[in-house]
Amino acid sequence: MAIVDWKNVLVVQTSFLGDTVLTLPLLSEIKRRFPEGKLTLLCAPVGREILASHPDIDEIIVDDKRRVDAGLSGLRRKAKMLRSKDFTLAISPHRSFRSALLLLLARIPYRVGFRQSKGAFLFHTLANRDPLRHDVLRNLSILEALGISTEDCRHVIDLPVIPGSKEKIRRLLDSAGIDLNQTVVGINAGSVWATKRWSPDSFAVLIRRLKQDLNCQIILFGGPEDAATVARIQELCGTSVAMLAGKTALCDLPAAVSACHLFITNDSGPMHIAVARSVPVVAIFCATTPSLGFYPYSSKAVVVEKELSCRPCSSHGGRRCPLGTEDCIKLIRPEHVLQAVKQVLQHRDEFPVACATGYEPRYLTV
Repeated sequence: MAIVDWKNVLVVQTSFLGDTVLTLPLLSEIKRRFPEGKLTLLCAPVGREILASHPDIDEIIVDDKRRVDAGLSGLRRKAKMLRSKDFTLAISPHRSFRSALLLLLARIPYRVGFRQSKGAFLFHTLANRDPLRHDVLRNLSILEALGISTEDCRHVIDLPVIPGSKEKIRRLLDSAGIDLNQTVVGINAGSVWATKRWSPDSFAVLIRRLKQDLNCQIILFGGPEDAATVARIQELCGTSVAMLAGKTALCDLPAAVSACHLFITNDSGPMHIAVARSVPVVAIFCATTPSLGFYPYSSKAVVVEKELSCRPCSSHGGRRCPLGTEDCIKLIRPEHVLQAVKQVLQHRDEFPVACATGYEPRYLTV
């Protein structure tokens, strides 16, 4: 293996928000081992919003591959800009051919990625991406390909709150009548993929039960794209809830999630943010399965899922159910999720910190 120069490192993850959050342990481990080197992250626009104040990242460069950096001309412009940075090493957890080609065109002298990448032949060193491991551990395994043992890696997802965000969220919740001294439950009903979204009707029934049985205060989360779904839930549940959906910037999401005693969520980016803020999680997995390696990387989490032979229907879920039944959504009942909620809230002090292979949630299979 060639001598690796860690003086100026670029890490590439331009996929979804959740994928970027799951890259944080790799970034933190690089910074811990090579504190004098410069560490830069190349990510999608959402990544910069959420990670702008992260102490382990010296610089964030946005690759807006769907807009200003789209196409061959955008790729060339981005490569030219990266070339001017004089990176000594590039590490790409992202497995697209575009990312591998971008690093080649940027003439970064040493490039590392996964053997399963579509651009694997453009890397100098390849790591094996184990499909049976969590994505945090898969990302860290890239260090092993560079001769670095990961046995003593901290492998904790740590996402700080940006300055001023906590106070901003507190003011919003105060104005919505949320008492943070009571049990506060956050609900994220959104996801990029339709088949990963539990139904608004089920969320509404669950909210009524949370308030009736456990006297919980409810905060509804979501981005602008989730406005219609969240409004439908608010209409259906017929009870007082605080609406943060569409009222906060993405950069305020870590602070908002941190105000919750529990976060109920679909398989989505906000699920991983809740984990990164050490908030207990109940995760509802519909079309996707935890075996894909993107389950909540926390021992303070319960995954609720329906065991079906058709799951997962794809690696991301899909726009629609290929069988037309949506059984993975419909057969998870509000009482199943309520059972998981009670399990977390009533026994949260009994959850183990970690197991030998990292952090594992509990499972409630219906």
